[in-house]
Amino acid sequence: MLLTRVLTALVLLPLMLAALFLFPAEAWACFSWLIILLALWEFSRMAGMAGAGKWLYLAASSALAAAAWFSHYRLGPAEHALTLAFWLLLVPCWLAKRWRIRQGLAAWLLGWLLMLPAWFAFLEWRPQPGAADAFALLAVMGLVWVADIAAYFSGKAFGRRKLAPSISPGKSWEGVYGGVICVALYVALVDHLGWIDIGLPIWALLLLALPLSAVSVMGDLLESWFKRASGIKDSSRLLPGHGGVYDRIDSLIAVLAVSNALRALGGM
Repeated sequence: MLLTRVLTALVLLPLMLAALFLFPAEAWACFSWLIILLALWEFSRMAGMAGAGKWLYLAASSALAAAAWFSHYRLGPAEHALTLAFWLLLVPCWLAKRWRIRQGLAAWLLGWLLMLPAWFAFLEWRPQPGAADAFALLAVMGLVWVADIAAYFSGKAFGRRKLAPSISPGKSWEGVYGGVICVALYVALVDHLGWIDIGLPIWALLLLALPLSAVSVMGDLLESWFKRASGIKDSSRLLPGHGGVYDRIDSLIAVLAVSNALRALGGM
């Protein structure tokens, strides 16, 4: 299994980096939407969508994305505030109460709240091809990867106290602490390299890294709960050794959406 995971990553990572640094804006929009669309398809399975209703949802989602692209629409302050309210207020309540996804319009709206702000973040963090924008977005994505990898190995080595045993038994508080420490070191490195130029001193960047690390964990736990509530192990089997696309970007969509909202509203 580990070999399969590594081989899949060795294929996907160069593809992602090539798209990030080389694709023109239109191709990047299509590429990033494909990622989001696949995750939406997997979410629709968890939400109990089936048959024509599922394909109608995916078609409507793509139509919304196309309309936004061709009309040059971008999220405004109200949408960014809604994104922050969703991830910082609603999601913690969702995890505490262990709500199940309601079918119908509620499921449609939930999927859009999860995925669309992340897609806009892909576009807004990287509006044009080139090193500056690409490195900025790579730095944000790297924060998620560092948090995930550090939490995994810290949890394996030191994990004693379970974080959310009824949702994701493998996660521990020690893993979270290890992830936060490594994210802090990563942010200091990224700041030194100049990948993100947002005019904040290093201490402010480190303070921002803490809530983003928490958001990363919440994104992971939320998808874990969706899977547990729907009785499935992986969101799909699209990525050998990794499960589905949503499995790989559950934390990323949360951090992208929140970081983009904070930046737009003046916090980053």
